[in-house]
Amino acid sequence: MKYIIVFLLFCVSEIFSQTPVRIAVDGLSHDHIHGLLRDIEQRKDIQLVGIAEKNKDLVDRLAAQYHFDKNMVYEDLAEMVEKVKPQGVVAFNSIYDHLHTVEICAPRGIHVMVEKPLAVSLEHAEKMDRLAKENHIYLLTNYETSWYPSNYYAFDMAVNQQKTGAMNKVLINDGHKGPVEIGCSKEFLSWLTDPVLNGGGAVIDFGCYGANLATWLMQNERPQSVTAILQTLKPKVYPKVDDMATIILTYPHLQAIIQGSWNWPVDRKDMEIYGKEGYVKALNSSDVEFRLNRNTPSEFLKITEFPLDVRDPFSYFAKVIRGEITVKPTDLASLENNLIVVEILDAAKRSAREGRTVYFE
Repeated sequence: MKYIIVFLLFCVSEIFSQTPVRIAVDGLSHDHIHGLLRDIEQRKDIQLVGIAEKNKDLVDRLAAQYHFDKNMVYEDLAEMVEKVKPQGVVAFNSIYDHLHTVEICAPRGIHVMVEKPLAVSLEHAEKMDRLAKENHIYLLTNYETSWYPSNYYAFDMAVNQQKTGAMNKVLINDGHKGPVEIGCSKEFLSWLTDPVLNGGGAVIDFGCYGANLATWLMQNERPQSVTAILQTLKPKVYPKVDDMATIILTYPHLQAIIQGSWNWPVDRKDMEIYGKEGYVKALNSSDVEFRLNRNTPSEFLKITEFPLDVRDPFSYFAKVIRGEITVKPTDLASLENNLIVVEILDAAKRSAREGRTVYFE
């Protein structure tokens, strides 16, 4: 009898693991939505069951492009989740609206994954944190760089194995020519270039990557201080927000410099980690350069192995919801890491506004 029960439990577990996780979307205005809609019909791990979006022109355009059923689209998020009963919601709305997503989903026990960063301000982030913990939901933040094999290789070399010696300097560079220049949609631009709805310009859009990675490297240690310079080099294009951001974080034995810009001549998401003896650089998603000491030449590798058993945010979200992946506090997507990220970004904006270094207690 015992073996029959074990067998039945195994069968139930197998059936559950093969059933797609029911995912809904809050908002379509973030251009990263294309990454989900592009292959949603072929996915076996998740099922898109609902969309909340008020902009009918945007719905029509994306429905025509990706052939989703417009009957699953609702104007109101609360109505949508009550009707379709999703297990998780992914937010592709403005950063300001992330709080509303969590306010609707958390009390209903619906897990949430937002596009970076977590929140528009520390005030919003703390409310979201409280709602998530009170209602026992996962609240994750997705970054493109969380899926770069090169970053994990660099982390393992510098942090886990300490092959470069004790870390003392980190440089993280992110950005492109600018959202207008690269042709972002009008719906995306309407809030991405708004100081309220996005919280700032390049400092938020690309400064968050550096804050996330630096916090990861430091295993959730908060910096001692934050110093930032924000500029608008193209005021005719971005009259309301910064387009050039430099943020300096200090720790007892390390300095991290984050450079986020809408003025790079080329797209870039790269990270350099320097230690007492050597360095390792994640040049892009897969290429790594390292030098372990002054007497050895630089070496180059193309990294394709990935430490997680999933390679994209939606599979990751599904496995977290199923309980197949445990989110550690120091993970890139974790709530703990991303609360520190928002704290850093808030301090960076205050530092630039007041013209002084902001010290953490």
